[in-house]
Amino acid sequence: MSDTPPDRLSVNPRSPHHQPAILSRGIGIRFNGTEKTNVEEYCVSEGWIRVAAGRALDRKGNPMTIKLNGTVEPYFERPAPAED
Repeated sequence: MSDTPPDRLSVNPRSPHHQPAILSRGIGIRFNGTEKTNVEEYCVSEGWIRVAAGRALDRKGNPMTIKLNGTVEPYFERPAPAED
């Protein structure tokens, strides 16, 4: 497994950018130099993150999100498991 996080990742299992193996390692996000813990989805190449907008839900019960533009720096919180 690579030590570089993917360009785009989502925590929503219905998203095509959801990757549970990578999420299990823990992903941290620095957005404009500040640590963010409530990121739903990010894209490094396009420079945006999606965060929950309060406690509002859409009609399907998913959290409403807003898109913020800026510098996105993802990193792994834990090292990759050793391969035998």
